[in-house]
Amino acid sequence: MVIQFLFVFLISLYFYVFLYRAKSKKITYGFRSYPLVGSLPDFLRNRHRFLDWSTEVLSNCPTNTAVFHRPGKVNGVIHANPQLVEHMLKSNFDNYPKGVRFRTLLEDFLGGGIFNTDGELWRIQRKTASYEFNTKSLRNFVMENVTVELQKRLIPILETAAEEERVLDAQDILERFAFDNICKLAFNVDPGCLGGDGTAGGEFMQAFEDAATLSSGRFMYALPRSYVVKKFFNLGSEKKLKNSIATVYDFADKIISTRMEEKSEKKDEDLLSRFMGNGENSVEYLRDIVISFILAGRDTTSSALSWFFWLLSSKPDVEETIIQELDKIRQKNGKKIGDIFTFDELREMHYLQASISEAMRLYPPVPIDTKACNEDDILPDGTFIGKDWFISYHTYAMGRMVSIWGNDCCDYKPERWIENGICKQESPFKFPVFHAGPRMCLGKDMAYIQMKSIAAAVLERFVIQVLMEKGKCPEHLLSLTLRMKGGLPVIVKKRIVST
Repeated sequence: MVIQFLFVFLISLYFYVFLYRAKSKKITYGFRSYPLVGSLPDFLRNRHRFLDWSTEVLSNCPTNTAVFHRPGKVNGVIHANPQLVEHMLKSNFDNYPKGVRFRTLLEDFLGGGIFNTDGELWRIQRKTASYEFNTKSLRNFVMENVTVELQKRLIPILETAAEEERVLDAQDILERFAFDNICKLAFNVDPGCLGGDGTAGGEFMQAFEDAATLSSGRFMYALPRSYVVKKFFNLGSEKKLKNSIATVYDFADKIISTRMEEKSEKKDEDLLSRFMGNGENSVEYLRDIVISFILAGRDTTSSALSWFFWLLSSKPDVEETIIQELDKIRQKNGKKIGDIFTFDELREMHYLQASISEAMRLYPPVPIDTKACNEDDILPDGTFIGKDWFISYHTYAMGRMVSIWGNDCCDYKPERWIENGICKQESPFKFPVFHAGPRMCLGKDMAYIQMKSIAAAVLERFVIQVLMEKGKCPEHLLSLTLRMKGGLPVIVKKRIVST
């Protein structure tokens, strides 16, 4: 029976893709849909460049919205429309949860963590985390940790690399920085992945990357449930995923067991303590919390900064304007290079914040986010969406829509964020990099503190020379966040400061 199905499927695929391809060109916009196989042929041809392909499709649609169908009852809507973002994330929030499909595909890795839950379980985790993120002590803790990580680890590594003229993978270095920082912040644990020469903890770092990438890869299977067979027989990518998750779980379990043994000590200044509470939560529940916050704190800020430094490498005018802003702030406050910026000084860096925001507009850390539809709905642009369909807002595509950002939407232009010398706040529905509505990212302010601190400290001391072909965009690595395939190789040189 299975062989017969595959035979019919392949014949149908050949027949409609190759013999009737010319007829399909009658469709002027949206994802081309073939009888029986829907958009599968084009999806298979383009899944290695899914973000750019889907962006091209959406840009040609009247409302930047397209319906998508493929075998296995995979039906949905993909869009790059601010009105629809507001509808699904705020106005009709309850009708668009994460959904069973999303949770199932990521359950092995993220379990029941805050980014993979709905309903009451999500609300409990959100409420618990919000207590910590809304405290002044957290801001001070962030500043303290970032300062230590910069002075004791990142800057010395870059100084040594500059002296030795050694090539560094900036993406890897930034991920290590962010990982150490989130572990200290969320769990009061210092893994020291950026310690020494910045190569410690390699096994865990690789395991975490593999787990995120392979889990994300499940969304790209031609037949939606085919990964289940590979998982059952422990084959190929599913075997590698299982081993990677085991390494990640082992790390998380050690953090939890260590903290449980320290009950007698005062440990109420971090996120894990909040969730441990009175000790009623299981180790599995706490593990899911740990992994979710590592993903949020490590992969997002490091992704944003990697693309930021890559963009700066071809925009010397933007880099010079940032340096001038930093120098102006230093002179105003009577500080020298080497002194760490305070929180208030970071707030004065409007052009730097604009430059980082512009990098995230074009290369958002989470390039596409997906929800499920509970009940039939008509979207604000008139598009029908059925019960149990998926709906994805395409943040990467939104940054490239003329209808949203104008004719220069594909240009890296920090000035678009500046209004009367101040970095303006765009609507989260137009710029949903930090999500929007009830699930708005709690760590937004913390992320900007970390990113601006790193960027300022690095740029005023060093020139980052990217070792890539000029004008050629790094290949995307399809994962839960937008990473560069092969990393970001750079040469670090000490900046010559004019006096």
